[in-house]
Amino acid sequence: MRHCTAVLLSSLLGCCLPHFTPVLTMPAAAQATWQNPPEPILSMLDADRLPTVLISPDNQWLVTLERPALPPIAQLAEPVVAIAGIEINPNTWGPARESAYQGITLRPLQADEDVPVELPANPRIRNLRWSRDSRYLAFTLTQDEGIELWLLEMETGKARALTGPILNVTYGAPCQWLPGDDGLICKLRAQADAPPEAETVPTGPVIEENAGRVAPARTYTNLLENAHDEALFEYYIRSQVAQVSLDGNITPLDSPALIRNLTISPDGQYVLQGTFQRPFSYQVPLSRFATRYDVINRAGDKVHTAADQPLAEEIPVAFDSVRTGRRSLGWRSDQPATLRWVEALDEGDSRQSAEFRDAVYTLAAPFTDSPALLWQTNLRFRGIVWGQDDLALAYEAWYDTRQTRTWRIYPNEPSRPPVLLNERDFQDAYGDPGSPVEMRNAFGRSVLMIAPDGQNLYYTGNGATPDGVFPFLDRFNLETQETERLWQSADTPFAQVRRLLDNTASQLIVREQSPLSPPNYIQLQRDENAATPLTQFADPLPWYADVHKEIVRYERADGITLSATLYLPPGYDPTQNGPLPTVLWVYPQEYKDAAVASQNRRSENTFTRPGRDSILFLLTQGYAVLAGPTMPIVGEGETEPNDTYIEQLVASAEAAVNYLKGRGISDCRLAIGGHSYGAFTTANLLAHSDLFQAGIARSGAYNRSLTPFGFQGEQRTFWDATDTYMRLSPFVSADKINEPILLIHGAADNNPGTYPLQSERLYEAMRGLGGTVRYVSLPAEGHGYRSREAVGHVLWEMVTWLDRYVKQADTNCEFVQ
Repeated sequence: MRHCTAVLLSSLLGCCLPHFTPVLTMPAAAQATWQNPPEPILSMLDADRLPTVLISPDNQWLVTLERPALPPIAQLAEPVVAIAGIEINPNTWGPARESAYQGITLRPLQADEDVPVELPANPRIRNLRWSRDSRYLAFTLTQDEGIELWLLEMETGKARALTGPILNVTYGAPCQWLPGDDGLICKLRAQADAPPEAETVPTGPVIEENAGRVAPARTYTNLLENAHDEALFEYYIRSQVAQVSLDGNITPLDSPALIRNLTISPDGQYVLQGTFQRPFSYQVPLSRFATRYDVINRAGDKVHTAADQPLAEEIPVAFDSVRTGRRSLGWRSDQPATLRWVEALDEGDSRQSAEFRDAVYTLAAPFTDSPALLWQTNLRFRGIVWGQDDLALAYEAWYDTRQTRTWRIYPNEPSRPPVLLNERDFQDAYGDPGSPVEMRNAFGRSVLMIAPDGQNLYYTGNGATPDGVFPFLDRFNLETQETERLWQSADTPFAQVRRLLDNTASQLIVREQSPLSPPNYIQLQRDENAATPLTQFADPLPWYADVHKEIVRYERADGITLSATLYLPPGYDPTQNGPLPTVLWVYPQEYKDAAVASQNRRSENTFTRPGRDSILFLLTQGYAVLAGPTMPIVGEGETEPNDTYIEQLVASAEAAVNYLKGRGISDCRLAIGGHSYGAFTTANLLAHSDLFQAGIARSGAYNRSLTPFGFQGEQRTFWDATDTYMRLSPFVSADKINEPILLIHGAADNNPGTYPLQSERLYEAMRGLGGTVRYVSLPAEGHGYRSREAVGHVLWEMVTWLDRYVKQADTNCEFVQ
């Protein structure tokens, strides 16, 4: 229930604050055209974005990739074929609504000026891959009629097309490099005829049947539905594997097949080729289709079948459940041609008790010996970082306990007992040792960077502490397990290690930023304490330089310490200007340990600028923003977090509101908002508390009976925890949502569980109950909003809604206890 009534705000907050736009009129009917947000948001939307930086594997070249402004809705509205859980652009044979770069510049690492690379007008650049020796950078260009393979030669700075628009990029990466000057292995379009047409007159019903088989699945979208979908799937996925030389010659390697993925052996002599097999599924996406993995040689001959995976419809929904048989197939990156894979020892069912969960096997070329057992895990396998014959780091974890372990294993001595290097709660930021530094080996593959003494590794991490976040570089001794801190970021500027230039760690590249300076790359001579700037990017939105950014911490009623990032408009002083209308933008997270849930993971010394539909744009309209207030949902021991979700959610919101009011920043003019799971949270807080004047819920799920086999961190099914599912569903409590709520959803949302029906049904329920609700459906937009038109309109909707129901509200309200 609302504490305040809507009246016109008589005055603004003072001359020291930015100019505020008058309240916009909210139309009663559906909007017929796209709307633009007020200034200065409108001008900010078209500002240049900070570029992306690539450093070549040999540390000799710096490549800058230009990030485009928001694409037009026409680009997102290009044709889409949605099948088997993916979306394809049938004109280009690539992903629908792709994200791409629009320009490339390069220079030697120590040079002063960037050199633009000449490309066709309005390029759409994707799938960038360095050659093994860093002499070339391959990438794709999306044209109207298809996708081309291009090559950038670093020494000359010249780019040229290697193929016409013939690549098949419908699923996965299209190309991988071979050694030396041998070029690349690519997937090409195999079809010359038109796609199959659907029957105009149905020949019969579509029938599915199940007889006692347990085959649960989370709520997937865009699955196969009929025989025509199956034909379309085969048509678009079928690819011709071919070698593309550096002069553009194309040599087919095998007959066309339904290629899932290609992985080249480190020595370049073999290709591990995954191909989809029938029967296809109408219940799960293509990632769980039956797949055969064959090893073929450079002549295209099949020399070994590595795995024959059946259709995986029956994987239990409980986290850490996996498919049976061989999975995670690939190559040892430190050997010329040694396959590795994982097999579940618990039938893939995490609910079963088992001493060992997984086994890791290897098999070296020519693949005629029996597989060698490398390692058995007590928890679920999470990965291996290879080093050399006597060194690899192996990882295992278990979601239920949040436990993770790091082991040293001995690849060429599998009978030698592994050595435990680290064990912790994987959500424990304070205890996180970081990630091992990797480098490219002679095969061009990533392996552990080992110090010259052969006994030390290097680790980089975020360095979260109770006093702040201070990224670091450590040296770790494998024998003594002692850690030496080599470098650590100051409080400001905030810096993170991006590359070690040698295995003595004497030279490194860091990415440095501050609240006033955008991220830039610096080369450090660690021993000499000398720094050389590598980039000099400017602030794209200098208006935000004077925004107040602060990490705040406060306590929940149960003693858990919470944190958030508080943003205030330039020049605002609560003692002089009084409380501001305030927006809380939320996204909860589940924990198994209250102490871990209380940890601080934020730095207020990072560079923050809004983009797309960021809530931070509201600062220009005179709002305070509390971004990401932690709302931990804790379930310790055998207790499930969601059993007390509502109580913990409301307690977290109350703590945040009390903090804001206690500092004089806010009064009752409070709004709650969020995206996806944050939208679900928003609707629940409006239903179960009286803390907020209004809400904004974007792309959420509101009826948990529509996601019956689990959601977010919930592993139980609807039938295991019916009361919990129903109690957590804002749809069930729609009659209690008596504050205005703005629902926004992408009409093409393909995210599991958040299909547009969720927002449609909540809107219909609230309308039928007489609630104050507005539903905005965005054509051609997915789970996130990307087009210039849609992003601008979303910001207009948010500003208009908040101005009407929050900013204009009466400020006489009681302190929330």
